[in-house]
Amino acid sequence: MARQNVAEQFVDILARAGVRRLYGVVGDSLNPVVDAIRRNAAIDWVQVRHEEAAAFAAGAEAQITGRLAACAGSCGPGNLHLINGLYDAHRSMAPVLALASHIPTAEIGLGYFQETHPERLFEECSHYNEMISSPEQMPRLVQTAIQHAVGRGGVSVVTLPGDIASRPAPTKAIEHALVTSRPTVRPGDLEIDKLVDMIDDADRVTLFCGSGTAGAHAEVMEFAERIKSPIGHALRGKEWIQYDNKFDVGMSGLLGYGAAYEATHECDLLILLGTDFPYNAFLPDGTDVKIVQVDVRPERLGRRSQLDLAVWGDVRETLRCLTPRVRMKSDRRFLDKMLKKHADALEGVIKAYTRKVDKHVPIHPEYVASVLDEVADDDAVFTVDTGMCNVWAARYLSPNGRRRVIGSFSHGSMANAMAQAVGAQFVDRERQVVSMSGDGGFTMLMGDFLTLVQYELPVKIVLFNNSSLGMVELEMLVSGLPSYGTTNRNPDFAAVARAAGAFGVRVEKPKQLAGALRDAFKHKGPALVDVVTDPNALSMPPRISADMVQGFALSAGKIVLDGGVGRMVQMARSNLRNLPRP
Repeated sequence: MARQNVAEQFVDILARAGVRRLYGVVGDSLNPVVDAIRRNAAIDWVQVRHEEAAAFAAGAEAQITGRLAACAGSCGPGNLHLINGLYDAHRSMAPVLALASHIPTAEIGLGYFQETHPERLFEECSHYNEMISSPEQMPRLVQTAIQHAVGRGGVSVVTLPGDIASRPAPTKAIEHALVTSRPTVRPGDLEIDKLVDMIDDADRVTLFCGSGTAGAHAEVMEFAERIKSPIGHALRGKEWIQYDNKFDVGMSGLLGYGAAYEATHECDLLILLGTDFPYNAFLPDGTDVKIVQVDVRPERLGRRSQLDLAVWGDVRETLRCLTPRVRMKSDRRFLDKMLKKHADALEGVIKAYTRKVDKHVPIHPEYVASVLDEVADDDAVFTVDTGMCNVWAARYLSPNGRRRVIGSFSHGSMANAMAQAVGAQFVDRERQVVSMSGDGGFTMLMGDFLTLVQYELPVKIVLFNNSSLGMVELEMLVSGLPSYGTTNRNPDFAAVARAAGAFGVRVEKPKQLAGALRDAFKHKGPALVDVVTDPNALSMPPRISADMVQGFALSAGKIVLDGGVGRMVQMARSNLRNLPRP
């Protein structure tokens, strides 16, 4: 039997770690690895049209499965294209291994054709970033990279020169069991003791939840019931905590709604659960409100707010330790007050939203999101472009414990949605995957629409087409500047989709929308619904100040819409009906 080369050993290790596909674009320095995949039945090569899409797809796959995913780029410009998607995966704590193939080792440092230095370029968007400069580093270096990506949650980058990839792998190499899942982290007894005392001493406790509450819905609800706490959430916490939640007071932040802002400022103890919420202007300053943060990543503790207590632990394990020990509270006055404020806030914006919105032309984008929420499957995966699509997803998509919502919520990149949909759909071709794309984001990586066609991936793209970079226009408005350089001259995207071999339909009137979405969702292959939306639709958070508008899009004039919340108002009404009567 022929001796393995380094590329073959690399592919075998990926397969053993649970990687099922490698996203990328072929190239000379990468050829030994691609050829090894061709001959390995355990792993597939997915040919995208741009390496940035490869990294986004891998990151989305990792977020859907919780397992390691992988992408690759050839030397120089090829692997350099990965960097934006890798930043997003890293900030989303998605375990991704990126292969950056490299120029021949003898030419490194001599200004060779396509020379870059990947071991420097990817340093900031990875937990581990090393180059294989000799076969003897295999397989330990790749195993170490995998353990960093999985164990710490994020990106590892392995740089592999093409000539090293073709050399024979070392004999009797040490291979060990690979880390494929993360452990739970329990806080220390001292922190639990202090937190119990703080909760028992507080009269008004609010919970503010982020993506770290994934898998802890039952524990959070039990804890809130015990201490009679309203629950607010950040955008990345929405899918994990909003559904079946009789304590829900909405979302805080620039895309927020409801009474979450009031609940976090009018309490005397705020507990941040698994959130790295970046906008400290929306959080209390710590002078009137005591703040506790619980997070599995200790480096995140206290970097947004001045803390009275930092608790290192994952949310579910922390609450399992904490809930039985805190004293049951009976006073619901603060909780009920916040629930009523939340319902009143939603009632106000829902009335503004419902006035002739189903007849408005160009179509209100919030109407599109509302209809999409009703028509989409109960277990759909939504990928969401950065910009105004974030607003509509935050306010109109209804989580239920089965749906997923993925976006560039921490990194904030354009063009993420369709590329992430590629990775989400490869995981399960039978599950509905919907890309909520803006026309700016879609056209930035439009070439990878052909990836959907090539692999017959049944991704459904709902294109919010307002022929502008809407969020940027709002940023200019807030700054007192006239909009400039934000207008897009767009084609009929539905015609483009049909020309590419996919289903395409253009919607210009509200009455056409529901039927067009249903037709697209019934189609067996990729489909695009090009919805012409109102470029003047603006969004407002529930509470704004001068500090909050800096560097972000807010409409000072409130000229179209003051929110809008879709079916969330129904849950708020239901929660009010369930309030105990005096």
